[in-house]
Amino acid sequence: MLPSNSITQSPEPAVFLFARAVFGGLLMGIANLVPGLSGGTMLLSAGVYPEFIQSIAEISIFRFQKRSVIVLTAVTITAVIAILFLANPVKTLVLEKRFVMYSLFIGLTLGGVPTIWNLAKPFNWKLLLGAAGGFTTMLILSLGQLVPADNSNPNLSLLFLAGVVGSSAMILPGVSGGYLLLLLGQYVMILNAVSNFKEGLLMTPMNLDLVWESMNIGIPVGLGVLIGIIGVSNLLRWLLNSHKNTTLGALLGLLLGAFIGLWPFQRTVTPMLGETINGVKVTMSNIDLLKPEDWPLEVFSPSIEQIALCATLIVAGFLATQAIGKISTRKNT
Repeated sequence: MLPSNSITQSPEPAVFLFARAVFGGLLMGIANLVPGLSGGTMLLSAGVYPEFIQSIAEISIFRFQKRSVIVLTAVTITAVIAILFLANPVKTLVLEKRFVMYSLFIGLTLGGVPTIWNLAKPFNWKLLLGAAGGFTTMLILSLGQLVPADNSNPNLSLLFLAGVVGSSAMILPGVSGGYLLLLLGQYVMILNAVSNFKEGLLMTPMNLDLVWESMNIGIPVGLGVLIGIIGVSNLLRWLLNSHKNTTLGALLGLLLGAFIGLWPFQRTVTPMLGETINGVKVTMSNIDLLKPEDWPLEVFSPSIEQIALCATLIVAGFLATQAIGKISTRKNT
């Protein structure tokens, strides 16, 4: 996190600032859909991160400066549009190409480790303590992921929490909101709600039932995001100012725990008759009604070719994040 005295408004004309904010919002929207990519990192790559953080700080205390309104409006609207139109393709890839996508996600996530490490140096016991805590947290969350999410009965409290933790990706470079949603078991459900919302709006005539059904998920998530952006940003500012090494160590531990929660060698399996899914017993009459996102997962033993492909995708994801990080460093020194 940049210290408050280092965040300065760019003197460039508003039209150029708007263009960078639109580009950054597009990248951030994509990042929020892809576990492993950080919205904060994407804003860094677009060179608009300092202005975005400054805009949140000012508007959260009701200081509506022209440049702050331009940045926050452009980033937010562009990110929402990107999420609406790309949620369904990303969800489909995760469901149908889980092994491939998870391997890529691991690489993208681990690509954030050097960024956090460079901020956290030098190594000390506080950094180690924070890293151990972050890694342990990731382990607990990943074990919870072994319990299939109940997509038929959304948990409002969990959806609100998903919004709060997901919003951290907009604040901290290197932290992936999509990855945290995966671990909370809310990732596919939220993407499905976004896709249904867009589909309902575009129908002729508009399908209000589908729109309202998606809002049952969208409203608690949206409230969590709103509160998270304001609350988490200020909390993280305080933590990084008062307990920098411990906080950055915790972030490092979260990133290093990616392999646990994103184990790629798992696949969906067709439900068996008599099996209970989402509290409902599978029968001949309802088996065809089950959606792929509700199917159970099983771990499988990979072949040599699959292991090689997994390693290649991890390296590719890592290098992609590093390339973005180099752009970010040059633009935001």
